[in-house]
Amino acid sequence: MNQRIRVALVAPSLRILGGQAVQADRLLRAWRNDPDVDAWLVPVNPVAPLPFRRLLSLKYVRTLVTELTYIPLLLRELARADVVHVFSASYASFLLAPLPAVLIGRAFGRPVILNYRSGEAPDHLRRSSIARRTLARVNSNVVPSSFLVDVFREFGVHARVIPNMVDLDRFRFKARGPLRPRLVSTRNFHALYNVACTIRAFRLVQDRWPDASLTLVGGGRQDGMLRQLVARLELKNVVFVGQVRPDEIAGYYTANDIYIQSPNIDNMPTSVIEAYASGLPVVSTAAGGVPAILTSGEEGLLAPLDDHEALAAHVLDLLDDSALAERLAGAAYARCRACTWPSVRGQWLAAYREVLTRPEQSTSPHQSVGSESMPSPPTHRSAPTS
Repeated sequence: MNQRIRVALVAPSLRILGGQAVQADRLLRAWRNDPDVDAWLVPVNPVAPLPFRRLLSLKYVRTLVTELTYIPLLLRELARADVVHVFSASYASFLLAPLPAVLIGRAFGRPVILNYRSGEAPDHLRRSSIARRTLARVNSNVVPSSFLVDVFREFGVHARVIPNMVDLDRFRFKARGPLRPRLVSTRNFHALYNVACTIRAFRLVQDRWPDASLTLVGGGRQDGMLRQLVARLELKNVVFVGQVRPDEIAGYYTANDIYIQSPNIDNMPTSVIEAYASGLPVVSTAAGGVPAILTSGEEGLLAPLDDHEALAAHVLDLLDDSALAERLAGAAYARCRACTWPSVRGQWLAAYREVLTRPEQSTSPHQSVGSESMPSPPTHRSAPTS
C-alpha cells in the first residue's frame, strides 16, 4: 500500500487501570511513527463534557452520560478510519463499548477487527446470542490466546491469535540466586482473580519462612475483605501497594523473587508475561488460558483452582530448589520473546491488510485457525545473565 493504514483503536484509556488499557497503550506506543500504520485511541471511557461531570458520581447516570459522550465520539472518529480495531470484554461491557463500535464501523462500511480478551468467554458466549451474532459478523476476530480460539470454535466462530505484548526494555530480566521468599502479585482485587487464595497460600509459606513477604499490587472491590483476611490470618510483611501505573509496575517485579497468582477465570494475563520478562519464576492456578502460556514444570508451576495448599507447596518447592527456579525462569524468558513488538508487529499489520483486501471474509470455523499464542522458542535461546 502507498499510504499508512488509518486504524481507530477502540479501547479503554489508562484512566481504567486494567489489562485492556495496558495492552491498548502498548500497541499505540508501538505504532507511533510507524511507516505503515497511523493508529489512534478512541476511548470507551471518554471524559464527559464539563457541565455533566458532576453527574458521574451517580451510578446509572454515570453510565448514561458516558454512553452519550462515547457514541458521538465513535461517529466522528470511525468515519476517518480505514480499519476499526475494537478491544472487547464480556457481559454488560460488551453491550456498552464494543457493540456500538462494531455497529457504527459497519454502518460506515469500515472493516472491523474484534479483539476479544475476556477469560469469561465460555459463559458470556453461552448466555449472549447478541455476542455470538456479533462475533460471527465482524471481518476478523483476533484473540490473545489459543484458549479463546478453542472457545470460539465451540460456538462456530473462527479466530486468530495475536499475543499480548511485553516491552523487554521496560521489564528487564534479572537472575535471582539464591531465591528469597519475596512474593509479588499484580492482579486486581476482583472475585474472578481470587487474590484471597494467594493470601491463604502465603500463610503456609510464612509458616516455613517467617521473614517471607507478599506485595499485592492492585485494587478493587475486595480490598477491604482481603485486608481483613490478612489480619485474621495474623500475617506479617503483607504490603498493599494499590493500583500502579504501567510505567511504574516493572519495579515491583524487580524487587521481588517469585510471582504468584490464583485466578479462577483468566485468559492470557499480561502479568504472567511481565513476570517472565523480569526473570521471576511463576506459580499460578490453571485457570482458563493460563495453561496455554505456562506448561507446569516448564515455564512455571500450576496448581488446581482455589487450592491454596498446592499453590503454597509450589512456592516452597522453588525456595527449596534454586536450580528448578532458575530453569523455569530461563525457559519462561525465552518463550516471552514471542510477545515482543518485533514478533507481534507483522501479525497486526497482516491482520489490518487482510481485512482491507478481503473486507467480507467469513469468520466461520471452516477457515484454518491461527497459530498458537506463544510458540515454543528455538532451543538455542537462553536467558541473559544479570
